[in-house]
Formats: sequence, C-alpha cells, structure tokens
Amino acid sequence: MRESEDSATDDPGERVELERALGVLGPLEARIMCAVWTGVVTPPFTVHDVHDGMAELAYTTVLTTMRRLVDKGLLDAAAAVGRRSHHYRARGDPAAFLAAQSDREATAVLERYGDAALAAFAQRLEALNPRQREALARLRSSS
Repeated sequence: MRESEDSATDDPGERVELERALGVLGPLEARIMCAVWTGVVTPPFTVHDVHDGMAELAYTTVLTTMRRLVDKGLLDAAAAVGRRSHHYRARGDPAAFLAAQSDREATAVLERYGDAALAAFAQRLEALNPRQREALARLRSSS
C-alpha cells in the first residue's frame, strides 16, 4: 500500500506525521491505518473492505487487528443495521493520534522518573531554536 500512501499525502509535513504515526504501530496495524488515513478504504468501511487489499492475510487476522485498533482508540466501530458486520471509521488523523500517544507516553515517563523527567524536559525546552519554539507554540495553541 505504499504507492497509495505516497500519492495520497502530498504535503511533506503530513507525510512526516503519517510516517511517525505508522512507526508507533505494529506492522499490520500500520498497514491497516495507512489504508485508512490515506483514503485507500473510505469510511464507513468493513473488515471485508480492508481485507480486499490484503488478500494474502487471513480474514480473521485482519478482523482481530481491527478490533485491537478499536481498543487502542484509533478506530470506531458501529454495528451495521440488520447485519453481523460492523462499520468502521478512523477516530482521528495521524496528528491527533500522535498527540494522544505523546500525552500517554509523557505521563508514563513522568510517573516512572518523577522530577528527573521534568528537569530533562525543561532542559530540552531551553535548547530549542526559534523555529522549534514557534512550532511548539502552534502545537500548544491547537490542543
């Protein structure tokens, strides 16, 4: 699905965020979310829709992975009326996923290392160049 990813993401900044977000996920999770985030599958989609692009995998493998993506908060699932299948949608874009994941990981680092982690973060903030400070300000104002 790499070809679709390349053509669907023309903005270099969006490509970087997509690559970062996919890098946080396992290989199959990343493959599925790449198809979702780049529009290879259009919402609402089913497991069958995703499996069509991954025919070499067992249907149950794709189903299980999509359930994990629901559990991780990347996908929403709603029962299809009158059917056993579910319709899926992305909960957000790669940037939203990265923001949520970063928050979870920062919380875990703070819980594990306490004030030492805060001191390390503060030291990193002091070392930012002007371009990085502007980017940080934009990120903070958008969240």
